[in-house]
Amino acid sequence: MKTVDLQKQSVRELNQALHDQVAECTEREWVVTDPKGAHNIACGLDQNLTVDIQGHAGYYCAGMNKKAHITVHGNVGQGVAENMMSGVVRIKGDASQAAGATAHGGLLVIEGNAGARCGISMKGVDIVVKGNVGHMSCFMGQAGNLVVCGDAGDALGDSLYEVHIYVKGSVKSLGADCVEKEMRPEHISELSELLNRAGVEEDPAAFKRYGSARQLYNFKVDNASAY
Repeated sequence: MKTVDLQKQSVRELNQALHDQVAECTEREWVVTDPKGAHNIACGLDQNLTVDIQGHAGYYCAGMNKKAHITVHGNVGQGVAENMMSGVVRIKGDASQAAGATAHGGLLVIEGNAGARCGISMKGVDIVVKGNVGHMSCFMGQAGNLVVCGDAGDALGDSLYEVHIYVKGSVKSLGADCVEKEMRPEHISELSELLNRAGVEEDPAAFKRYGSARQLYNFKVDNASAY
């Protein structure tokens, strides 16, 4: 196990060492100590590594992740797991806005709350939030799943496409073209699998499902006010 102290080495040096594992993997298990909210920790990884960050991280932690399993034992700033392709990112605390933005795949688990625009423009990632999410979450979401075990803020799922949204708590308001949908057996099964993968113990039957009404796929002048 390789330990990197960010009070003795820079984030650039850490990320370079992690990137070097693509050409020749000499160490799969990494521990990062004393991050003290530094930005861009463990970004752009492209190897099956385990990275354990012992403390709070700043902006864009685990951005562009591919294959790696990254755990943050604290809170994270804006854009955690932004543009993630695969792997698992787990946040033990809270996440600021735009968590999982534009992410194409993998699993993002936030054990606390997530701020505004969680899952904005998500393109295939699965996001599970044990707490609440802020306003405009899943805005323009295209593919994947957003699971919220707490409450959701204003304009949930605004202008979304084919994302499945599951919320256990209350929803302050739905965004344009987002509607509540029937929770059929296949959705119970899908949600159960997502909760199991995330290690979250919740009853899938307690959730409601939301998705696209499919009225904004193509421009219609009658719907102009909704755009």
